[in-house]
Amino acid sequence: MRAAVLHTHGQPPSHADHPDPVSSDGYSVVRVTAAPVVPLDLLCASGTSYFGQPAVPYVPGVQGVGVVEQSEVVPPGTRVFFATSAGMAAGDGSFAERCAVPDVDLVVLDTPVPDTEVAALGLSGVAAWMALTWRAQFKPGEQVLVLGGGGAVGQVAIGAARLLGADGVVAVCRSDAARDRALAAGADEVVASGPDVDALTARLRDATDGAVDVVIDPVFGLPATAASRVLAPYGRLVNLGGSSGDEAVFSSSVLRSRTASILGYTNNAITPEQRRDALTAVLQHAANGAVAVTHETVSLADIATAWHRQSTGSTDGRLVVTI
Repeated sequence: MRAAVLHTHGQPPSHADHPDPVSSDGYSVVRVTAAPVVPLDLLCASGTSYFGQPAVPYVPGVQGVGVVEQSEVVPPGTRVFFATSAGMAAGDGSFAERCAVPDVDLVVLDTPVPDTEVAALGLSGVAAWMALTWRAQFKPGEQVLVLGGGGAVGQVAIGAARLLGADGVVAVCRSDAARDRALAAGADEVVASGPDVDALTARLRDATDGAVDVVIDPVFGLPATAASRVLAPYGRLVNLGGSSGDEAVFSSSVLRSRTASILGYTNNAITPEQRRDALTAVLQHAANGAVAVTHETVSLADIATAWHRQSTGSTDGRLVVTI
């Protein structure tokens, strides 16, 4: 079969022939139709992640959409979303014509949302939904601040907050294009990020009237530091990424005086059932046009270029590989 095969850590995968997956007990074989290129793919392939260095060669791709070809639990022809542990454990991922998937990681799709849009939402949608509803324990009437509002997680978090009854949603973005995506997702106001933490804090105070109940943070670093300063009493900051840096600075007096919480989130800590239920909820709203992620499609043959674009931020939304 044709696949994107990684031979060297830190380098893009190449479009090449690769052995077909072999069906085995507890696994289904899926014919892949669409798979997004996400930061986790690049992190795992770099060989520098906390999962350790994956054995090479392997096929990256931690999620995808497709049609079941062989399975003992799902009828062949069933349309599914699936997650993989490619780059985090032994085995190949979704950037291939076929993928062997643990049966527990299949989510049967019953939605009119196209495969490419399902792939664009995917685990980013799951993370945004779960960070807001499960980790932050969001309540209707609260005000939400979304860092990285133009990214995939940010766009879903903005839409979800609106759907769940947020009193207001403010986003932080780095570029005009990201600002446009955040506004299209439903943000009431977008604050420009920047290198001065005090200036960003001041802008956030103005935009949020000085206090915000929930922060959804896929970026960390300086924006998280600024956001922590405007947490309301009992406010919660949920971190689920570090694209702006692996460290942020928090004030003990601010956290203690407001009984505020700094919380971590990862999709790896939820159950397959939670993943299924969260994705199903997101797709229900996507079918109604209430949640979306800006994306573009690229062919499997162009995987190296897509990989480079993702690594340099040269994209206007999520890149989805069609196969």
